[in-house]
Amino acid sequence: MAYSGEPILAEALLFRPKHSLIDQSLHSRLGATTTNGDGFGIGWYGLGGRPAVFKNIEPAWNDENLREVAAQVRTPMLFAHVRASTGTPVQRSNCHPFRHGHWLWMHNGALNGFHETKRDLINAVGPSLFPDIQGSTDSELLFFLALTFGLPDDPLGAVARAVGLVEEVGHAHDIAAPVQMTVATTDGKSMWFFRYSSERQTRTLYYSTDIATLRALHPEVEVLYQLGEEARFVVSEPLRDLPGAWNEVPESSAGVIYPGHDEIVRFQPIAP
Repeated sequence: MAYSGEPILAEALLFRPKHSLIDQSLHSRLGATTTNGDGFGIGWYGLGGRPAVFKNIEPAWNDENLREVAAQVRTPMLFAHVRASTGTPVQRSNCHPFRHGHWLWMHNGALNGFHETKRDLINAVGPSLFPDIQGSTDSELLFFLALTFGLPDDPLGAVARAVGLVEEVGHAHDIAAPVQMTVATTDGKSMWFFRYSSERQTRTLYYSTDIATLRALHPEVEVLYQLGEEARFVVSEPLRDLPGAWNEVPESSAGVIYPGHDEIVRFQPIAP
């Protein structure tokens, strides 16, 4: 889950919705696994440009410290993720979101054939960035490939080049469908999100309808009046069943959100 908008308590985003991320960690409806108990993480922006992160390898539903932190953190940008390991170790450094400088990154999916392609992909990471890789996941490596290809200057192009490289390397190792991903990334001011897979059957991703429209559709829903005009959500699964509230991100698409502007564009990998 990713939130952008007026400052809001993390507790209101993580625990209060009917199908909150905490509920999804136990009862995912649309994910690859029903239970996501191999760790969690949140990242947020407060004072200064560098985001804070809080991660743990315990299940999100069983971490009292998360509730304590969420009750005190108020932020205009929050990333939150629950993990189901796809083979890499359950350790803090493998929990999302990943951070580098003032950027955060989350990935849902997998780089198929990662065991075979890992060496080639690691060697493509920029030498100045390589020492900052902390974990062993394909998700973090995809982040560092995007950074290598210029994420801070051109997020859409950088991710397209990173994905293009992964597909080229994968095909060289006879991996038919190397990429399965939904991604969200932010510099604390804007948010970019992506839905793409090599087989064009990508895991679910949704973005929220603007608040003014939702208030007009559902004037009886009090929580909508507690959200600011700029509130936007990007989620793998809707946080509650509210007609008109959620829009599926189209297959092979990317989006950008910043104050006063939302846009969805086509996403196409760029081969090296």
